[in-house]
Amino acid sequence: MSGFRAHSACISLMLLAMAPLLAGCEEPKVATAAVPAAEPDVSVIVVRPQARAIVRELPGRISPTRVSEVRPRVSGIVVARLFHQGSEVKAGEPLYRIDPRPFEVELQSAEAALARAQATHDQAASHARRIATLTSQRASPEAENEKAVSAERQAAADVEGRKADVARARLNLDYATIRAPIDGVVGAALVSEGALVVQNDAQSLATIQQLDPIYADFTQSVTELNQLRRAFESGDLDRIAPDAMKVRLVLDDGSVYPQVGKLLFSEAKVDAQTGQVTLRGEFPNPNRELLPGMYVRVLIEQGIDSDAIAVPQQAIQRNGGGGSEVFVVKDDGRIAVQPVRTGSVQGGQWFVTEGLKSGDKVVVEGFQKFAAGDKVRPQLLTEADASADFGPRAKPAAQAQR
Repeated sequence: MSGFRAHSACISLMLLAMAPLLAGCEEPKVATAAVPAAEPDVSVIVVRPQARAIVRELPGRISPTRVSEVRPRVSGIVVARLFHQGSEVKAGEPLYRIDPRPFEVELQSAEAALARAQATHDQAASHARRIATLTSQRASPEAENEKAVSAERQAAADVEGRKADVARARLNLDYATIRAPIDGVVGAALVSEGALVVQNDAQSLATIQQLDPIYADFTQSVTELNQLRRAFESGDLDRIAPDAMKVRLVLDDGSVYPQVGKLLFSEAKVDAQTGQVTLRGEFPNPNRELLPGMYVRVLIEQGIDSDAIAVPQQAIQRNGGGGSEVFVVKDDGRIAVQPVRTGSVQGGQWFVTEGLKSGDKVVVEGFQKFAAGDKVRPQLLTEADASADFGPRAKPAAQAQR
């Protein structure tokens, strides 16, 4: 019995000794659960109104500056083609040669007729001088003098007519060499050696297109133009001087054409079928990258918004109703949802027309780390940093109203 008591006493002493150790094992768990969760970092930009160009993206087609269809001015047989198809030609450069021998013979005949007329004139002039002398001495009647003067004048007129025949023959001989009327790129040869061509025929021999500079014809709805005009009148937008208005091209592969163009004119009429107004821009084309008929998108600056607010495209979120909203960080560091109204997208940034003011901190990255009402630690980015990190995700000047 005494042994049992001694054994129980030993067990009790061991449990008392282990109690602090067991309690120490539980303390870290309690301490860990008591530490609050860290506030997430989010990237934000501070909204600042600034002057921005209003850029419109419009569909267009490339067209040559000048087009000339080469046609014969005399009839004959083509004996030579003097150009390479698709090559550059200069105004006055020979393209075709028509058999010149008939025109050479015609010129020789005209020159012979002129020589005969000049000889007749010389004879008539000498006779008129003799008659005039005799008439002054009263040795010849006045009627003979008048007849001699008339014959001399008729001979002189005949000389002038023969000179015109010579000039015409020389002109036809020159027309036997068909020349380029303008500088440009000549297309396919539509006739070959041995073909008979007819003066003023509707069939052209080749087509020349001037490609540098080159035109881009594009259209804009009259509704947009009226909205733009009203914005100018109300002062919402500032006009851009015509000589400072920039026009750029976006090619069908999405790349931006490196040369900046200028706006030439806007049509003073509206297409009755489409409700569109045609505009034309002129662009340098030294490398012949732009070819007639190409489809392009034209970016044109049509005004300046002096106090525009814009945010990176990734900052705009869509709610369940399809509206636009952004997350803003309030002064207490908590996230709030701010409904906004957006205008156009330009250079990867949305223009915000309503809902934001100067100094608002708009979240641009880290949306998965928080919910509305959470407290966060904002990390400031510049607009340039935001654009560099995320890049434009929409085409410039795409129109959307929310």
